Amino acid sequence: MFETLSDRLTDIFTGLRGKGVLTERDVDVAMREIRMALLEADVNFKVVKQFVKRVKERCIGSEVMKSLTPGQQVVKIVHEELLAVLGEPTRLEMSQTPPSIILLAGLQGAGKTTTAAKLANTLRKGGHHPLLAALDVYRPAAIDQLIALGKQLNIPVYSEGIKASPPKAAANAVQYARRNANTVVILDTAGRLHIDEQMMSELQEIERAVSPHEVLLVADAMTGQDAVHAAEAFHAAVNVTGLVLTKMDGDARGGAALSIREVTGVPIKYMGTGEKTDALEVFHPDRLAQRILGMGDVLSLIEKAQEQITEEEARSIEKKMRTATFDLDDFLKQMQQVRKMGPMAQLVEMIPGMRGAVKQMGGMPDMNDKQVKHIEAIITSMTRQERRNPGIIDGSRRKRIARGSGTSVQEVNQLLNQFKDVQKMMKQLTSGKMRIPKGLMGL
Repeated sequence: MFETLSDRLTDIFTGLRGKGVLTERDVDVAMREIRMALLEADVNFKVVKQFVKRVKERCIGSEVMKSLTPGQQVVKIVHEELLAVLGEPTRLEMSQTPPSIILLAGLQGAGKTTTAAKLANTLRKGGHHPLLAALDVYRPAAIDQLIALGKQLNIPVYSEGIKASPPKAAANAVQYARRNANTVVILDTAGRLHIDEQMMSELQEIERAVSPHEVLLVADAMTGQDAVHAAEAFHAAVNVTGLVLTKMDGDARGGAALSIREVTGVPIKYMGTGEKTDALEVFHPDRLAQRILGMGDVLSLIEKAQEQITEEEARSIEKKMRTATFDLDDFLKQMQQVRKMGPMAQLVEMIPGMRGAVKQMGGMPDMNDKQVKHIEAIITSMTRQERRNPGIIDGSRRKRIARGSGTSVQEVNQLLNQFKDVQKMMKQLTSGKMRIPKGLMGL
C-alpha cells in the first residue's frame, strides 16, 4: 500500500535530515520533489497544488528555519498537512431505532458486493445482527454471489430475484429486518460500467423509498482519478455520506485516497485491504498518514495480532525472541497465526523501520495457504532435535526431510533460508535497533 509514494517521500526526508540548517532553496527543492512524487502517485492536481503551498508556507517560517532539527520539523508539517487532506475520522451513523439502513453504491467492478459482505461481517463482530439485501437485478451473478457470501458467513440475505423492482425490494427488505430483529440492513445496489441517468435515477428512488442512514460509495482505489470523478458524480446525484476505498492492498500509488475526500468533502470510512471477508479496515487518517511517511502503523498491527494471538502466547513468544530460543516449531505456529492476519507485505509495512530492513535483505516473500501447508509438511517431517536446532540439518537430513514431506530439497533449503531471515530480523528487534511495540510480540 503506497509503496511508491512512501519510498519517494522517505528519500526526500532522508536528504533533509542530513542538513543541519535548511535554506529557502533547500525547501524549494524539497517542495518540487514532493510535488512530483504526489503527481506521479496520481493525486489530483488541485490537491497537490494546495498541499505543497501550505507545506511550503509553514516550512519557510520560523518553526523550521530556527529549529535545531529542521528536517524532522518538515516531516512533522507534512504529516499534519496529510491529516488535513485525509480528514477527521468518522464512524457510521447508526439509528437509535433499528434497523439502521446502509445503501452501497458504486460503479461495476469496484467490489461492491464483496464489500457488502465484509461490512456485514465487521458489524456483526461489533454486536449487530445484519441483513444483506440483493438489489442488483441486472446482474444475476451479483445476487448469487451475495447469497453465497451470506451462507459462507452465516448472515441472512434478502432477495426477490431478478424480476423485482429495486426500490420496492429495498423497502421490503427493511420491513423484513424489522420483523426478524435485524439491527442493520445493507443494500447492495446495481453497478454500471459507466455513470448514466438510469443508474442515478434508480439510486434516487431507492434513497426516497428507505431514507438510508448512510449512503456509502464503494470506489476502486486503483483507478485513481477515475474514482475521484465517479465520487463527484455520485455525490451530485445522491447524498453520499461516506466512502469505502477497495483494493487498497494493490494500490502502490495512493492518488484516490489522497484526493477523494479533499475533492468531494465526503469522509473515507472504510478501506478494503484484500479479498477475504475480514479484509475491511476502519479508516484511520492518522494511521494512513504514518504508513505513507514510512512510520509504520503499530496500532492497526496490534489490533490484528490481538485477534489471533492470546496474551499468554504473546508473552511466551516474546521471551523466546529475547532469549534466542525461537525454533522452527514456533516459526510454524507464528506463520499460521500471521497468515490469518493478512498478506505478509501489508504486515511488514506496519512495523516502524521493518520495511527498510526487509528491502535490504531482498524482500520477504508472501505466503499463500498452499505454501504454508508445504512448510507445515516440511517442519513436521523433521525430528524434534532438528526443529529445535536447524543448524544440524546437513545434506542427508535435507534429503530425508524432502522425501518425508513430499517436497524437494530446494523447498527445504528455501524454508531454512527463510527461517534465517526471520532470525536476522528478530536480532534487529531485540538488539534495540528496532523497538518491539508493547503488546506486539512474535511478529
